[in-house]
Amino acid sequence: MFMAQRLAMEYVNATMQMTEFQLNQFLLTADTSYISHRVKVLGAGEQEIVLEEAGGEEVHLSFERKGGIYMGSLSCRVVNPHLINAVRKLFFMYKGTGTVNRIYKDLTMMYYYEGGSVRRISEVRPGGTKLIYQHKYSVAEMLAVYKRQSVECEIEQLRQEINRLLDMRNRSQQEAVIKEVDERLAEAAVRLFRLEA
Repeated sequence: MFMAQRLAMEYVNATMQMTEFQLNQFLLTADTSYISHRVKVLGAGEQEIVLEEAGGEEVHLSFERKGGIYMGSLSCRVVNPHLINAVRKLFFMYKGTGTVNRIYKDLTMMYYYEGGSVRRISEVRPGGTKLIYQHKYSVAEMLAVYKRQSVECEIEQLRQEINRLLDMRNRSQQEAVIKEVDERLAEAAVRLFRLEA
């Protein structure tokens, strides 16, 4: 059976994140007999890593430091097989999110990744697009979504309760009522902080 030869890989609005240790580990292993790298330090803790293939093709990865995490972004089209392999490993190793297009002569296979996992695959031809695969949410993922929504509902109810208590405090002239409302407000503020964390 004839297998189509891939012409290029394209990363569209791809993101990944890693710790400083992971970034340094990547840089230690980035150089091979085919690929070299250089780091450009930009302002405000940003860095740009340039992966360069021996023939001159380059890929630029931008990293912005947020706390102890480096948030990387990547949008590029890569042709050289060695560079394709290096970027692919980086994207998978650090659980990339975004669209990866595998470009062939007569079609493009469009993969959408979320946290390193394939969520959707489409085949794009001049005549149209065909969905090949769509991730179905597992029961655990659906429960996690439900829990997030129930927490958001609880936060909204708690905010309404805090507003009601503040109105009660502003209207009251009695010290005992104000003291009780302040205690309830303190409890509600702690609960709200925990829910939003």
